[in-house]
Amino acid sequence: MNNWVVLSAVIAVTVVIAQAVGLVIMVINGWRNRKKAVGVFHPYTNDGGGGERVLWCAVKAIQDENSNLECVIYTGDHDASPDSLTGRALDRFGVKLIHPPKVVHLHRRKWVEETTYPRFTMIGQSFGSIYLAWEALCKYTPLYYFDTSGYAFTYPVARIFGCKVISYTHYPTISLDMLSRVRGRSLMYNNDSLIAKSEILSRFKVIYYTLFSWLYSIVGSCAHLAMVNSSWTQSHIEKLWRIRARIRRVYPPCDTSRLQALPLERSMEPPKIVSVAQFRPEKVGIFMWTLWKSRYPYLCRCSKKESAECLELEREMFSDLVRLLGGAVAGIHSMTDEHFGISVVEYMAAGAIPIAHNSAGPRMDIVLPEDGKQTGFLAQSVEEYAEAIIDIIKMPENERLEMAAAARKRAAMFSEQRFYEDFKAAVRPIFYDGTK
Repeated sequence: MNNWVVLSAVIAVTVVIAQAVGLVIMVINGWRNRKKAVGVFHPYTNDGGGGERVLWCAVKAIQDENSNLECVIYTGDHDASPDSLTGRALDRFGVKLIHPPKVVHLHRRKWVEETTYPRFTMIGQSFGSIYLAWEALCKYTPLYYFDTSGYAFTYPVARIFGCKVISYTHYPTISLDMLSRVRGRSLMYNNDSLIAKSEILSRFKVIYYTLFSWLYSIVGSCAHLAMVNSSWTQSHIEKLWRIRARIRRVYPPCDTSRLQALPLERSMEPPKIVSVAQFRPEKVGIFMWTLWKSRYPYLCRCSKKESAECLELEREMFSDLVRLLGGAVAGIHSMTDEHFGISVVEYMAAGAIPIAHNSAGPRMDIVLPEDGKQTGFLAQSVEEYAEAIIDIIKMPENERLEMAAAARKRAAMFSEQRFYEDFKAAVRPIFYDGTK
């Protein structure tokens, strides 16, 4: 019996050693076979929105900055091909790549899907991304590993394979604000009522968040270059990753060329107010409208039911959106801690005066004075939103035009061209290898 125990133990140890040796050999081969390329880790290449626009604008900027570097996209979309992705970048976002990127298909994307982790989703997806990155780098090992989707736990893996790690962070996986809300037992998107009402559960969640933020700090510090999309994100990443000298703020590319061409003059009969993107009626909209109607009934011409329908966001084709923004005197943004706020930039470019939530990106980067002139309104309470709407409607036409012109000028600083310039300036020291 003892012999069988000894034999089993020897076999188990041998298997572990063999696996460890295998992993070491894989890493060594990866080091030796590193390609002169930028491997872009973006598992969902059909997610749409600002994140995908950043992806294609970044690929174009890389191709323009160093033509000797191949761009390789790690994607879990099995129908993606170099030609289809090139066509998507052009058709969906108007970004014309210099040449098609290579594609490496990933077969373990389920490990980063939210549905895989009904509980402890944040840490589950983070550890799952390690497994996915290992698959990616074993299949193709580049000189530069570029994460555009916020998977910071993959950075140590890329370091093991000898890659220079570059990231573009839209939003920290965990922020100090999230931790403070759990400590304060505040009801929020990251803290449901069951936990907020329970002292014991709240304490456990604080421990969980504290541990996760510590791990997030360690893995994030592995980045050789960390680009962030706003001052708010930069502030959190600096505090968490503690690599201030390696962090660069690069505002996301906002395609506002068609919006910039719209006339600033607007019809005020009746005044039109729009809300796109992160508008949430349960947070502000219906309550704001109800208050506004009760205080200023002479300005309202529709029923409460119709008002709710007016405030409900509908997914519009871009041409319809341009038409709506071209006739709006104001645009409402109501999301708390919006890391940037592309919809606010679109309002400003279109000539619709923004009324944005007084937090994060809109407050720190976007709705700021331009040439000493006001570019919009910041609001937080229902009353502040209502008062801002009234101020815009009652504003003399020359003052409204002056504010709209200042807002449009400020929106220009978030253009695609500005992104290309800032992005290339950030990556140039990393990419320079004397061969260009």
